[in-house]
Amino acid sequence: MPGDRVVVTGAAGFIGSAIARALASRGADVVAVVEPGTESEAAVVLDGVATDVVTGDIGDAGSLEGAFVEARFCFHVAARYAFWPKEPEPYYRANVEGSRNVVNAAWRSGVERICYTSSVATLGLQRTLEGGTASEDDYAHVEHLFGNYKRSKYVAEHEVLRLGAQGAPVVLAHPTFPVGPGDRRPTPTGKLVLDFLNGRVPAYVDTTLNVVHVDDLAEGHVLALERGRQGVSYVLGGENVSMQSLLAQLAELSGLRAPTLRVPSALTLAAAIASDAIEAGLLRREPHVPIEGARMGATHMRFDDSRARAELGYATRPTRDALADAISFFLAHGYVSARRAGAMRTAVRSPTAG
Repeated sequence: MPGDRVVVTGAAGFIGSAIARALASRGADVVAVVEPGTESEAAVVLDGVATDVVTGDIGDAGSLEGAFVEARFCFHVAARYAFWPKEPEPYYRANVEGSRNVVNAAWRSGVERICYTSSVATLGLQRTLEGGTASEDDYAHVEHLFGNYKRSKYVAEHEVLRLGAQGAPVVLAHPTFPVGPGDRRPTPTGKLVLDFLNGRVPAYVDTTLNVVHVDDLAEGHVLALERGRQGVSYVLGGENVSMQSLLAQLAELSGLRAPTLRVPSALTLAAAIASDAIEAGLLRREPHVPIEGARMGATHMRFDDSRARAELGYATRPTRDALADAISFFLAHGYVSARRAGAMRTAVRSPTAG
């Protein structure tokens, strides 16, 4: 409701800032919790959106004191989402300890409902191997949780559910692959779009992604907070799209050529292993072909979000609209090289935010 004080962790990030905008549009007083060192970026991202900006390290419970004073709701979105570094500690500190700290602090402060942003990375994909879709009811085989991001998010989700079993008022959102305006860093998903625009996608693999507009995803979070059942998970997705179709849509929207060469997943994985051994192992830098990304490319990540649509009234726009807004944002903010930008048609429309 207008005037409700709502805390959003990770509010300067891609999903967090979209949620903050959705809340501000309803007249809520948004308390944005941002990590130390991002204050200047947050000031730009959250200008006219946040009522208060609080700097806090979610891995340090003491730094959250005061953030939840008089708050009615909380969205815990902050997380470490990357394929690098290889060391696990930064992921567990942010994703596991940070989630426990935030949920505990909000719960102790009397917050009525906490919406925790989990990930479809914690779900099992066994049914997708047979052409089906994965849902909230599919459990993951732990040996298939590749990389520190997936592993730490899996543990974090269970820590949040453990607190929920003790009485913490939690509901869980499972985003798929968001695309759209405001992806400043960008996220691994946005990087795929940006790499295409900059001519760094010479080929594609036979895989499937579930693409959702980031603003629809934000609305889904708000609906989960308002209408979701205690302790229940909701996949918030969009369309299941093959990589070939995704690149074809990007080509149509931008006027750039889509790659026609399909690379076997095994070859991509071999390149990733070599990249990891040389760049990460010897040179101690982020590999150009991360192993986690290659393994994702070998999996058809199709998801079923019918629970959210039936119980929450969740709705989404077509993938094409999400890609169009992402293209417009990357063009407007100078992410695309001058040569490639010059070869593109006029952007489909102005970005919807940021």
